[in-house]
Amino acid sequence: MEEEKFLKAIKEIRKTDKKRNFDQTIDLIINLKNFNVKKDSFTTFVEVPNKVKEKRVAGFFEKKSDLVDTIKQEEFPAFKEKKDLKKLIKDYDFFIANAKLMPAVATAFGRVLGPAGKMPSPQLGIIPVENPETINAVLKKINSNVRVRVKEPSVKVGIGKQSLTDEQILRNVSVIYKKIVEGLPKKEENVKSVLIKLCMDKPVRV
Repeated sequence: MEEEKFLKAIKEIRKTDKKRNFDQTIDLIINLKNFNVKKDSFTTFVEVPNKVKEKRVAGFFEKKSDLVDTIKQEEFPAFKEKKDLKKLIKDYDFFIANAKLMPAVATAFGRVLGPAGKMPSPQLGIIPVENPETINAVLKKINSNVRVRVKEPSVKVGIGKQSLTDEQILRNVSVIYKKIVEGLPKKEENVKSVLIKLCMDKPVRV
């Protein structure tokens, strides 16, 4: 899709902004057609030029880390109740894990983290060692990436904050839209409509 159309829509949502007292997220909404939920669903990570937000990250580690909130293996049984697991996925955007602990993580947390799309993955979240350098590297990568889950005929993903410039938002939305379309079986033929919106306002068609 032409960048001019995205830029025009970005400027349009600026006009409709009711000046909230917080930095609103700007969302991209892609409505799909001829999309088979069971067959065509996918999850991907998109590296964006401008950070969308600071992610809340927790780690499944053997030792406590000063860099992220840590859940050690001996603490796993404390999360056996579903309500505790649900609170965990609400409190954190991403989870990272020591590769050695992944079987135990899958057993203890997989039933909730899996459906939520938050299981540590080889793409972004499973680390071979727990040293500060490795943890910092994955945290930096997490904060420069957006997770996109295409699992239903309408996809919604945050593309930036209101405080970003129009050009920064445009650069983010361009790479995110392109990555989503690349993953669709029929590419842009699967796209029914595209909208962007401030999280508290009405959407604008691109």
